[in-house]
Amino acid sequence: QAGKRQRQRYVTKVGKCQVNLGNIQEKKRFLSDIFTTIVDLKYRWFLFVFMMCYIVTWVVFGTVYFFDAWVRGDVRHRGDPEWRACIENVDGFVSALLFSVESQRTIGYGSRMVTANCAEGVILLMAQSIVGSMIDALMVGCMFVKISRPKKRAQTLIFSKNCVVSRRDEKLCLMFRVGDLRDSHMVDAKIRAKLIKSRQTAEGEFIPLEQSELNLGYDTGEDRLFLVEPQIICHVINRRSPFWDMSAESLRREQFEIIIILEGIVEATGDRCLAAGMTCQARTSYTEDEILWGYRFEPCMSLEKGAFRVDYSRFEMTFEVQTPAASAKELHEL
Repeated sequence: QAGKRQRQRYVTKVGKCQVNLGNIQEKKRFLSDIFTTIVDLKYRWFLFVFMMCYIVTWVVFGTVYFFDAWVRGDVRHRGDPEWRACIENVDGFVSALLFSVESQRTIGYGSRMVTANCAEGVILLMAQSIVGSMIDALMVGCMFVKISRPKKRAQTLIFSKNCVVSRRDEKLCLMFRVGDLRDSHMVDAKIRAKLIKSRQTAEGEFIPLEQSELNLGYDTGEDRLFLVEPQIICHVINRRSPFWDMSAESLRREQFEIIIILEGIVEATGDRCLAAGMTCQARTSYTEDEILWGYRFEPCMSLEKGAFRVDYSRFEMTFEVQTPAASAKELHEL
């Protein structure tokens, strides 16, 4: 395998899509959906935006408070018992900044306050309260959505490293195994597969990375999984399959990639309605050199003390079986 050719994957084994978007002209579209844009940021940038939203508002309103106190003369008359101050105990920018933080975070130490001697101070305090509430709602909502996104749930959904091709019920089948490592199972799990392969049409048009569907039992409902134990997913190679003409010899000359997509609802709580919106998706891919012709997966379940036990150390294990090297089309003709 070390001598096999290395090529670029469309999707990595851990499910990351290897597609980079470039030369996007209308980047203002991202600002029209600012909530999703913030949630999709990496954690270091997300925390940076989270902190800057508060720091910027504190500094902006602190500057406005200081400017108002300086214009009205509160800074020059600090300590004068006869002076009717608009903002008490604000004698510089630092004290104005502290007043801004105390007002927005409703700390209220008591030494600095807006009085009824000026209307603009009351208006500024009302404006900062409204802006602070909006920032709290946006950022707390973004934080909740980001930490509750079921992306990490996909890390406990595992796929076999290889596909196998062998006969099942006298039909040539392409098979792989999928399992769930958690005790909380996926609800309404569905699985589908895409074949990524470049081809040239009869008119000479070259189609790079054309996607075609692989039937995993959509017509019979076998693509809907009750993923309690590891299951072997089977694609029957028939006339409608893109592998109808593929033999063991032609497999070595092909260049394609099979994308597997597993979707389901996270069983986060006992209340299904509460978890209904937490949809999880796990992906992996198989290239032509990761398909084992003439192999079958070893069983990994056994009965132990009145319950079924899954041995995940045997999850990847395969064994060789007698399988014709001819294609499904040739076998059907024979």
